Amino acid sequence: MARDTVDMVPISGRADLVGWLEQGIKTQDAFRIGTEHEKFPFYLETRRPVPYEGATGIRAILEGLQAKTGWSPILEDGNPIGLFDEKGGGAISLEPGGQFELSGAPLDTLHQTEAELALHLDQVNAVAEPLGIGFLGLGMSPLWTRGQTPVMPKSRYKLMTAYMPTVGSLGIDMMYRTCTVQVNLDFSSEADMVKKLRVSLALQPLATALFANSPFTEGRPNGYKSFRSHVWTDTDGARSGMLPFAFEDGFGFERYVDYALDVPMYFVKRGDHYHDVLGASFRDLLAGRLKQVPGATATVSDWANHLSTIFPEVRLKRYLEMRGADAGSAPHMLAQSAFWVGLLYDQRALDASWDIVRSWTADQRQALRESVPRLGLQAVIGGRSLQSIGQEVLALSRGGLAARNRVDDRGRDESRHLDILEARVQSGRVAADDWLERFRGSWGESIRPVFSEARL
Repeated sequence: MARDTVDMVPISGRADLVGWLEQGIKTQDAFRIGTEHEKFPFYLETRRPVPYEGATGIRAILEGLQAKTGWSPILEDGNPIGLFDEKGGGAISLEPGGQFELSGAPLDTLHQTEAELALHLDQVNAVAEPLGIGFLGLGMSPLWTRGQTPVMPKSRYKLMTAYMPTVGSLGIDMMYRTCTVQVNLDFSSEADMVKKLRVSLALQPLATALFANSPFTEGRPNGYKSFRSHVWTDTDGARSGMLPFAFEDGFGFERYVDYALDVPMYFVKRGDHYHDVLGASFRDLLAGRLKQVPGATATVSDWANHLSTIFPEVRLKRYLEMRGADAGSAPHMLAQSAFWVGLLYDQRALDASWDIVRSWTADQRQALRESVPRLGLQAVIGGRSLQSIGQEVLALSRGGLAARNRVDDRGRDESRHLDILEARVQSGRVAADDWLERFRGSWGESIRPVFSEARL
């Protein structure tokens, strides 16, 4: 999660909220790729989590990265909680349990995304290794309990930590013990947004299965291939899920705004202060009658920040965020972006993908969503396994990337980033299956080797 938006332009009503989303419409030649990925810092010698303070803490990593990159600090109460490139090159932020996130720049090609990721990992490791710190590419913290997990000094996370147990049993795990990778993609019209949102929502469980990478909790198998995905089923139903209304006739920007208005708020930020408005309605803020912040009226910042606290499987802002995948290795993270770019940025692939999913009912989509965390590619919808569907969809994505014909300096198109997925859809095995096999075999039921084998 990057910096909170700062834009105090007033919002007068619902039409302004709709208009804000509409401003995301771009011409196809302006489409970009924004990749965000998280990772767990840990001490190389002890496999312990890294606290914020101290000479070898997360703050020290941020300060070292600031010196190395020249990026500007993001401060809260004098504490650096992230960095950003004033030239638009992206941002680094901290998730609640110290997970390091790179919010990448909007880039033109996946080759540029690959270079961005490689540079970022080189930089963070150059700073962290002398401190005895490494980074782990998994979707779930494999060893540490909630109590052992550090807490970052960010006010919005304090509010969320207090609220989460009132709306679900696993929200604290979501905040402190999971890591994801997502790709943010553009749309050219309201109709284009609708089709892309529907296709990506329907196929998000396939992405969850393909990238399932969180089979361990507190040192043992947890019974899931993607426990991170399962966590979201009991986090906060009011702000997560499969958005069945997106498939109803007439869906568009206005309907999404109405949904977002009904999601309870977390906070209103004024200056550097986060006002606790947990459970309040954005409608009250629009009307200037929010009792927790008397006299406050809505601004663009408030709307953008509120949208960032809504967590469906695909999130609409001024772009679409694919949110279904566990974090993993560098090739894994690049493949996640490539998978969706191939499907959504090529019209033939998008139309063919819609033909695959259009007959699925809301109940079928939900049942698939609920079964995927345990079953992975063996989950079934409409009489077909996700493994079979994945083979068909992956071929569409590969064709879409080939049609884009964005080649690197060696003449290779972007479809090479899907190579890691080929073996998965052919064998039906995903990263979690490989980790579990090693745990029960060569690791001797010890979790310690994962810290070296899944290190970034």
